[in-house]
Amino acid sequence: MEVRGAVLREVGKPLEIETLTLAPPGPGELLVRVRAAGLCHSDLSVIDGSRPRPVPMVLGHEAAGEVVEAGPGSDFQPGEHVVLTFVPSCGDCAPCTAGRPALCGPAAAANREGTLLGGGVRWSSPAGNPLHHLGVSAFASHAVVADRSAVRIDKALPFEIAALFGCAVLTGAGAVFNAADVRPGDSVAVFGLGGVGLSALLAAKAAGASTLLAIDPVPSKRDLARSLGATVLTGDVAEIRELTGGGVDYAVDTTGVVAALSQAYEATRPGGTTVTVGLPDPSAGLTLPAQSLVAEEKTLRGSYLGSCVPRRDVPRFIALYQAGLLPVEALLTHSIELEEINAGFARLRDGGAVRQVIAF
Repeated sequence: MEVRGAVLREVGKPLEIETLTLAPPGPGELLVRVRAAGLCHSDLSVIDGSRPRPVPMVLGHEAAGEVVEAGPGSDFQPGEHVVLTFVPSCGDCAPCTAGRPALCGPAAAANREGTLLGGGVRWSSPAGNPLHHLGVSAFASHAVVADRSAVRIDKALPFEIAALFGCAVLTGAGAVFNAADVRPGDSVAVFGLGGVGLSALLAAKAAGASTLLAIDPVPSKRDLARSLGATVLTGDVAEIRELTGGGVDYAVDTTGVVAALSQAYEATRPGGTTVTVGLPDPSAGLTLPAQSLVAEEKTLRGSYLGSCVPRRDVPRFIALYQAGLLPVEALLTHSIELEEINAGFARLRDGGAVRQVIAF
């Protein structure tokens, strides 16, 4: 079939809106009508080249939509509503069998190579030239995805809200609930207040954190965090330590900036944990006072996709949203059309948006 989609043909250049050819789904795959797709810094890092991926590529890794057709071996049915996540799980590798599907080896290899989990690509230009996938390649009216990337959801959930659960909420809320395991009475500082950071903030509040600190250089994001119940700070470590009596129990870094990660670690109390979900440039290194890991029993841990099991955690987080405990609608600052995608990424790059969703 022919569909309209956004293609990155050259790193550092704007996306091009084109008519693309999409092959039908193979075994274990779905054809999905994309109804909403979020713009994320992970897409932006591919556009800017800090996250190398093969081009040309159809971007978009956070989305929600409706199943149109299921390939052989899939138990999905046409008409079902789904959230799409960019890390499918093979179910058989060591991380998958250990309950850590975000670290699935075959899925990571497919994402690096720009293919689907089952191998190969389903996109091509009308001239027949192949195009790579970025996860679910949701910046198009339709997409073929691995059914292991799809999670069934309640049809009553608006697509623009549902899309947020594909990456922003999974990553941010998962970092709090899964990686940090925040408990009532804990103190939490969140560095970076994009969609992921604000999801972490909302999750920490839902978990019963007694102190919520929010750090970001963009005034509008600080104002939003303040409206959600956070104490907004500049990121000065001395100020955080003074306010919390020696540092926070948990610091969550969502920035992908090494300097901010260092601040988050310094702001964590002895015995506390720093969780980082941001992806810095692959060449960036991190220097920490090694003695503190022992003498202060501090923990630094990474969390990819919120250390989530999507088919467990997407319904869990949606239930919190439906109960009014995780008001993720606050993240949605812009609803745009596909043709506005480059303006949307410019706004994201400049800090002028939290989460923007393309509504198809």
